[in-house]
This record gives sequence, C-alpha cells and structure tokens, in this order.
Amino acid sequence: MKPTTIIEARKKQQALKLVRKVLLICGILSSLLYVGTDILAAMQWEGYSYTSQAVSELSAIGAPTRPFVVSLFSIYNVLVIAFGLGVLWGTKIGKRPLRVAGILLIGYGIVGQVTLLFFPMHLRGAEKSITDTMHATLTGVLVLFILLFIWFAAAALRKRFRLYSVGTILILFLFGILAGLNGSRLEAQLPTPWLGVMERVKIYSSMLWVLVLAIVLLQAESDQDDFGKRKQEKIS
Repeated sequence: MKPTTIIEARKKQQALKLVRKVLLICGILSSLLYVGTDILAAMQWEGYSYTSQAVSELSAIGAPTRPFVVSLFSIYNVLVIAFGLGVLWGTKIGKRPLRVAGILLIGYGIVGQVTLLFFPMHLRGAEKSITDTMHATLTGVLVLFILLFIWFAAAALRKRFRLYSVGTILILFLFGILAGLNGSRLEAQLPTPWLGVMERVKIYSSMLWVLVLAIVLLQAESDQDDFGKRKQEKIS
C-alpha cells in the first residue's frame, strides 16, 4: 500500500472515531437536557406542582409551557436517536445485543417525538379525546422500549453494569406501579399527591442509566484507542 493511501486511510479512520464519539456524547447530553427542561418548565408554570403532577402535563394541550417543552424535548429526541446510532454503529464492542439496544433507542426517540407532536394529553379538567388515549398507549410503548434497551445493553456489557441495569429495571417497575395507581385518580380529576415524585424517580433513573451507558461506551472506545496506539508503537 502506498504511503499516501495509508495516510488517507488513517485520516478517514480518525474522522470516523470522532463521529462515533460525538454520537455517544449525545447520550449524555440527551439526559441532561431532559432533566433540565423538566425542572425549568416546572419553574415557569405558576401553580404547577412538581411533586404531584406528571411530566406529560408540562406539554399538554393548553399548557403554558407546551411550546417551551416541545422545542427542547424535540432536541432531546434527536439526541437520543443520534445516541442510538452511536450505540448501533459507533461502538467497537460489536455484540449483537448492543446493536439491538441501539435500534431500540432509535425507535424510542422516534415514537417519543411522534407522541410529543401529535398525541399530547389534555390538561386536567378538559374534555378527553383520542389524543389522550393514544398518549397513554404510546407512553406504554415508550416504557417497553426503555425496558428492552436496558435489558439488551446489559446483556452485552460487564457484570457490574448488568447489576446496575437490573437495579434500574427494578426501580422502573416499582415506581411505575406506584405512579400507575394514580391513573384512576387522574382520570377522575382527583388530587394525585406524590405522582410527580414517583414518576420523576422512574424517569430520572432511566435518564441516569442512558448517561452511564454513554460513559461506559466512551471509555471502551478510549481503552481500545489506547490499546491500538500501544500496538502500533510496538510495531514501529
């Protein structure tokens, strides 16, 4: 192989590595953006209860925070899709379960954006419609996506991360059930004390998991780059 060809190949390889890292960093940014948007939106809406109202109410039809939340959550969904591409294509680990997790992350981002734009819930006290039914159904689909991509990613990585993933799934189940118990009260327009807390524990734990996964994969990329450099130094 000619020296110029080798140089060009190395430049291309370095560019691909950079793209991979950027895609994986999107996982960190997505979680930070979601949590930040939730907190800021709750602060903007006077009368909104962070402890007793759901996150979805911030983007509900007629909510004063809907434009703000839709714009930033749309960016969040784009970041999640980019991260999913990074998990699918960007990692060198190459295990099939991790690739499946990447596909599920992409699906989660797409369904999340469709739900956000086309199937928001109505505010409490407003007349319900098909969008509320679809919102509840697609939210269930999103939860299924979360459980599946955590499961598949955990199967591809080391024992410590698997244990952490199992713990996250248990938290999702526990607080998902607790939050779900308030579903009938929400439908009946009754107070839902601690619904916001229970839902946010569930959501934030999944956001933290995504952030940790991104860090783990970035570290794996860095370790393999260091190994490659040491191997190249020995050869030269």
